[in-house]
Amino acid sequence: MKKLRCLLVHPDPQIRVDLRKMLSEVKGIKVLGEAVSSFEALEMLESLPYDVFFLGTELEGGVTGIEMAQILNQRKGSPVLIFLAPDESLAFKGFELGATDYLLWPVTVERLKRAIERAILVLPQERGVRDGLLAKPLQAKINAEEETLHLPLGEKEEELFLEALRKAWDRKQARPIEIEKLPINQDGRLLLVPYSNIVFIEAYEDYSYVHTSGEKFLTSYRLKNLEERLRRHRFFRVHRKYLVNLEMVTEIASMPGSNFMLRTAGRKKIELPISRRRIGELKQLLNL
Repeated sequence: MKKLRCLLVHPDPQIRVDLRKMLSEVKGIKVLGEAVSSFEALEMLESLPYDVFFLGTELEGGVTGIEMAQILNQRKGSPVLIFLAPDESLAFKGFELGATDYLLWPVTVERLKRAIERAILVLPQERGVRDGLLAKPLQAKINAEEETLHLPLGEKEEELFLEALRKAWDRKQARPIEIEKLPINQDGRLLLVPYSNIVFIEAYEDYSYVHTSGEKFLTSYRLKNLEERLRRHRFFRVHRKYLVNLEMVTEIASMPGSNFMLRTAGRKKIELPISRRRIGELKQLLNL
């Protein structure tokens, strides 16, 4: 029987030790690693398709467990999330982001078992673990509910249906439509931020912060990918860490040591450095 592959993501070593010990008493689950930060956990997820994360709300590295859940929401086949927290203050947000459970630490083994039962129920069957882990009566109930309905189609309806299928499978007819908005997953909601509202984008490890005039969003986009996407919309990579919307730039200031700085529009003035090797390209772009 396959077991749930589990990662413990928490900065407190004693909590990880205690949790590992309690999980050893629970059938059907195997701890395959520990992490103290979101970046460490995401790196481990690239190497091993974990089924479940036991996730602390506060982590090392500047990205919280809640922010990590936002990142995972943008991935396909993400692990099931079970939060570990000292209080209930973030419970609503955790469930809003799709967590299957929110445990107040310290927790009992029995409470852990119930959390794992919930996790098993939401695991997709294609991972090859759910059917083997569910109790037989519960599995039988689910199978009984999975019925196929056979609906008769008239000749005209059948023709329309087949034509729709042909169009769906004909890739030549597909016409990608680009909407000038950046999808950002935030607190369980999918925000569509217009390109024109973005002031600049800042690289952060393998992720990025998207800055508007009044807000800052952590995203799973890499700056290199955003540069390719936004270049034709008048965004310019002024530095290895910064991609700026040239429509928002109001001034290019000369600084000591042959350095340059961009200043942006808005009530809050933002200054961004321009690397020496990029200033020539920027001047050419602005016909200077």
